[in-house]
Amino acid sequence: MSLPPLRAVGAPGAQPSGVAHDVAHFLRPGTLRLAALPPLSLYLHVPWCLRKCPYCDFNSHAVPAAPRLPAVATPQGGSHRAGEPGPGATAPRLPAVATPQGGSHRAGEPGPGATAPRLPAVATPQGGSHRAGEPGPGADPFDRPSLDTGMASRYLDALLADLEASLPLVWGRPVVSVFIGGGTPSLLHPDQVARLLSDLRARLPLVPGAEVTLEANPGSFERQRFRGYRAAGVTRLSVGVQSFDDAQLAVLGRVHDAAQAHAALAEAAAAFDTFNIDLMYALPGQDEAALARDLDAALSHRPPHLSVYHLTLEPNTVFATRPPPGLPDDEAASDMLDLICARTAAAGLSRYEVSAFARDGHRCAHNLNYWQFGDYLGIGAGAHGKLSFPERVLRQVRWREPAAYMENALAGRAVSNQHEVARKDLPFEFMLNALRLREGVPAAWFGERTGLPPSAIAAALQRAEQRGLLEPAAGGQLRATARGFDFLSDLQALFLPG
Repeated sequence: MSLPPLRAVGAPGAQPSGVAHDVAHFLRPGTLRLAALPPLSLYLHVPWCLRKCPYCDFNSHAVPAAPRLPAVATPQGGSHRAGEPGPGATAPRLPAVATPQGGSHRAGEPGPGATAPRLPAVATPQGGSHRAGEPGPGADPFDRPSLDTGMASRYLDALLADLEASLPLVWGRPVVSVFIGGGTPSLLHPDQVARLLSDLRARLPLVPGAEVTLEANPGSFERQRFRGYRAAGVTRLSVGVQSFDDAQLAVLGRVHDAAQAHAALAEAAAAFDTFNIDLMYALPGQDEAALARDLDAALSHRPPHLSVYHLTLEPNTVFATRPPPGLPDDEAASDMLDLICARTAAAGLSRYEVSAFARDGHRCAHNLNYWQFGDYLGIGAGAHGKLSFPERVLRQVRWREPAAYMENALAGRAVSNQHEVARKDLPFEFMLNALRLREGVPAAWFGERTGLPPSAIAAALQRAEQRGLLEPAAGGQLRATARGFDFLSDLQALFLPG
């Protein structure tokens, strides 16, 4: 996944919708002095998923159920609902129903705590058989759960309107990477992704060989679909597996099982030169042996990149109000992280960021730009952005709710809030991101990307070095020591405004 870059929250001076300014406003004299603008990335948010996971605090929304339409006659006799598949077609998606644990799931599908059953094989008109609910011979190879075509088209129109309204703020700047995140962007049909990327390339100068990542979930996977994304212009796939244990996947509210995860990864490896696997650890009831099995399963696919995240109970999630039992304690989680680092290193993946492991030549360019305090234009429902100008740094947020975003973006008002980052907050914001990198960043980048003099962090650097948390800055690199990397929050906190 692409985590939003870390930033200070509750920044003062946030401007509500309706106060967007033209580029001349941001070019007026200010208090910062940026010698040059940092690299620019583009983030696009697709806010829908098949079902909201109980741990997820991202801006994601379950795909709306289709309205129930009146019955109409069929050529074979009998009737079916208008707009729904008739006899011989795959089963329609059913409306959400409440679960005993809270939240909801699709009627006829497993709820939280259940494992997804493998559907029985059924006969096809051509002979042979396929799984119920999966496309049979002669079916559209991309026929998997997708967004309603009308909704998807309107959302793509809104993204384009959002981008065009933002162009004056980034005019002429090359784009080094694109990340399509969510939600579940793989709910988009490959043709829709092709349209989106074509619209982007027509309006923004992507550098040659620009990385274009799309997040995908095994629950929305179908053979040849990934090849369709590759043909559309996606160069890198990030597959949200989270676990290969069916029981854990059910607890996490995922809509796929281990077999689907393995099939999706095999197809990703065949379709793409580089791909990422997302895994989680410190899961309910998980011990080191169970984690080792997950790592074995992931590493068996020889992933070029692996992202491993500690399960955390984020505010405003189901798990925050009803934590699952059996969560490992901090000591057990620390031991698990040691196991992850040892096993990935033995498999040829180096830990280059707190949660990221990669083979040579396969680091995620988009996330690196976040961590190196680069710029990113964020478009789509709830997307965040950071844009630099010669004398200020601007943060923006889009409307969060999809319907409100589409309405406002199509009217030229996609930005719901924006604010200029205060001088006093910039050291912490820079270090919050940069110190996550195992190799750190060049010390000169602090001044280049914040517009502040070295004196703004001199005292904090001295304290960090004295405590053994930071390598001596005289070496020309801002980099945590091994101890500082283990106690990263303590190190980053030294740069909070006094």
